[in-house]
Amino acid sequence: MMQDQTTDFGFKRVSSGDKARRVAEVFSSVAPRYDLMNDLMSFGLHRWWKRFAVHVSGARPGQKVLDVAGGTGDMAALFHERVGPDGLVILADINSDMLDAGRSKLHDRGVVHGAGYVQANAEKLPFRENFFDCVSIAFGLRNVTEKPAALRSMHAALKYGGALVILEFSHVVLPLLRRIYDAWSFRMIPRLGGLFAQDEASYRYLVESIRMHPDQETLKGMLEDAGFARVDYYNLSGGIVAVHKACKI
Repeated sequence: MMQDQTTDFGFKRVSSGDKARRVAEVFSSVAPRYDLMNDLMSFGLHRWWKRFAVHVSGARPGQKVLDVAGGTGDMAALFHERVGPDGLVILADINSDMLDAGRSKLHDRGVVHGAGYVQANAEKLPFRENFFDCVSIAFGLRNVTEKPAALRSMHAALKYGGALVILEFSHVVLPLLRRIYDAWSFRMIPRLGGLFAQDEASYRYLVESIRMHPDQETLKGMLEDAGFARVDYYNLSGGIVAVHKACKI
């Protein structure tokens, strides 16, 4: 009898079929305090990281952008500023609680026209091929069960000449910073999650999932294997996060 394949869920190994359920439980739990915790965990730096990623994307007025795993809508709002009233930004997320939070926040900001919301799995995006000028995924790829499948799906959704931008926690390249970052991550972030989100376990998973995510060069190779070209990356904050940009040609 063939055994189920396993994958990482933080530092644990779980069946591939079970990871999506567990990740869904994590994000349904953290959705109400997600923005607050992002500010606390990153000292507000996540706002600058996101703006840099949108700048690197090269998105222009009138273009169509897909924000995969768009969560509470920060990236979608920034892209909406870039593409303007004649453009289109689709916020897609597999988790309905996160999608609802993103829709509410964008509506509160007055983003009504030129925005759409789709509950979708990154591994099987339900969009026409060669449709979007830009696809982004910020702090979501590490939670995907089959990352190569998600990269291929995003490649299919892009127009030829379009760009994929991935903003994700990565591997710190400065030894001293790595020690400080590890101490902060493992000792303090779960405590903050328990204090402000009443969920220490979910934030322990989020910290562990960062360590299990492919490093910068490995992810670059995965993008090339998925059919992307002109793959490059930018280390931000000493490699705490990295922005990968890849083109479909």
